[in-house]
Amino acid sequence: MKEPGKMIIYNLFPPLVGALSNWGKHLARASEMGFNWLFVNPLQLPGKSGSLYAIADYFDFNPLFIDQKSEKKPNEQVKEMIQAAEKSGLQVMVDLVINHCAADSKLLKSHPQWFAWEEKGQVVHPSADQDGKKVIWQDLAKFDHQNTEDKEGLYQFFFKAVKFLADLGFKGLRCDAAYQIPKNWWERLIGETKRRYPDILFFAETLGCSLDQTRETAAAGFDYIFNSSKWWNLESPWLMEHYARTRETAPSIAFPESHDTVRLCEEFDGNIAGLKQRYLFAALFSAGVMMPIGFEFGFRQKLHVVKTRPADWEKTDIDLTSFITKVNKIKAEGTFFHEDAATRIMNHNNPRVLFIWKGATSRTKDESLVILNKDIENYQHFEVQNLHYYLRSKTPLADVSPEYSNSTLSTPFSRDLLPGQGIVLVTSE
Repeated sequence: MKEPGKMIIYNLFPPLVGALSNWGKHLARASEMGFNWLFVNPLQLPGKSGSLYAIADYFDFNPLFIDQKSEKKPNEQVKEMIQAAEKSGLQVMVDLVINHCAADSKLLKSHPQWFAWEEKGQVVHPSADQDGKKVIWQDLAKFDHQNTEDKEGLYQFFFKAVKFLADLGFKGLRCDAAYQIPKNWWERLIGETKRRYPDILFFAETLGCSLDQTRETAAAGFDYIFNSSKWWNLESPWLMEHYARTRETAPSIAFPESHDTVRLCEEFDGNIAGLKQRYLFAALFSAGVMMPIGFEFGFRQKLHVVKTRPADWEKTDIDLTSFITKVNKIKAEGTFFHEDAATRIMNHNNPRVLFIWKGATSRTKDESLVILNKDIENYQHFEVQNLHYYLRSKTPLADVSPEYSNSTLSTPFSRDLLPGQGIVLVTSE
């Protein structure tokens, strides 16, 4: 069986750092923390709204990210950024936005048959339900992949856009709103792309859709999907149910926050224990983890696809880089932490402590036990008679926790956990 890849992703949000020539220190920091992938949101030229996800020209670039003083062409500047990232040990993925484009894109006039239209002659604007309210993005125009009279023309346009990105050096494509595109369309695009670029990876953004939609989309050939663990309350059974039903279709990626969510530091009102708890859980829960820029410094201002600028860089007294580095090292070294491993929540006597068993599904028989204090305000006590009762084998356990690890593990096993503290125990045969 092929060894699973390691997917530890740093999301560099382009408007927060500006021109590509200024990215060097951020690439270095991401690499030093143990990230091996860099995800960048759309770099292409937006429409008048300025939204990153309202692309007007798929073959030109947003002037916010181009060094206007450089004599090098935009394409060359992008290639240099990718090469610099790769020298730092970071492969680069970028958003692929093909469900919609900018409502003022020239494509509406040159290829109106590619779009969905209302009876009144108005182009369809994508919408979504947010907290029970229908939100319509007036700056976006929806492509009609299913019913267009020119399916081949629309397909070839986006295949050309994919080749454009791949030829620049991007090794991954995060497919925005992937579940809204027909499965057979993805099967063809992914298949033809991989025949030309065998090493490129496809990531399906499926947040907000049903479990069945997620599974169907994932089955189109995607290498990874994104899971909803960010919204889990560490109690309800739904996350483990979803995980069990999707993990054999495609491995998943967790995140403590994203550019679409409120910053976790704002949500937790600066509670550092909560930030550590949630990053540790996200990193160890599923095959991949993604963290947006600024999380390591406890940024509170939500990233905005239109308004964010380098002037929004925050000065804080929080620095989690050392903790994140240690967690990323744990993830990278544990087979069961970079695959969607078999996972069970174990019963014990304190409901305020999460006790998880994970077992590798690859050729190894490695196992791990993760003990996590759900309470980010108070100490909690954890105690079990014998840790090996919860393992398949009797192989000795080692404590590789990012903080307060112990060289010896007693029987019975007992610990007073700090607020939000996590204990990570691993074994290998």
